[in-house]
Amino acid sequence: MYSSFAQFYPYYLSEHADRTSRRLHVVGTGCALAQLVAAAALAEPRLLASALVSGYAFAWVGHFVFEKNKPATFKYPLYSLRGDFTMALDVLRGRIRW
Repeated sequence: MYSSFAQFYPYYLSEHADRTSRRLHVVGTGCALAQLVAAAALAEPRLLASALVSGYAFAWVGHFVFEKNKPATFKYPLYSLRGDFTMALDVLRGRIRW
């Protein structure tokens, strides 16, 4: 069990060692964010569900097909969600190889 996100994040990154998996996560996170913004702007609640599905679909393909592991979401849902956004920002900032 992790007592902080700072402790969890290195584990999270180790579960995303495959470059294709990281790419899928970043694309999925971007799609989910775009749909959340659209849901708010258009007052369209169906886009909220769509955001969840698309975000997780990309990530889970990365895990099951490329990483050959289970998503951290199942054990650490909130840390994992934060990890998705943190990793996406780190990729965009050039801190993690895209």
